[in-house]
Amino acid sequence: MSKERVVLAYSGGLDTSVAIKWLREEYKVDVIAVAVNVGQSENLILIQRKALAMGAISSLVVDAEAEYI
Repeated sequence: MSKERVVLAYSGGLDTSVAIKWLREEYKVDVIAVAVNVGQSENLILIQRKALAMGAISSLVVDAEAEYI
């Protein structure tokens, strides 16, 4: 039987980074991290890599910049 999956709105900050590990350990779920590009200055590739390093099984970026700029 496969694990349940959780999609986490991921900022790359401390809280959501810890949440990846916590969800995996406490609830035994796979975590998919999703960041949203709204034109911020953060490097989204680094945010994706950080999510994977914290244990997410996948890390995606949704491009919503056109809606915000």
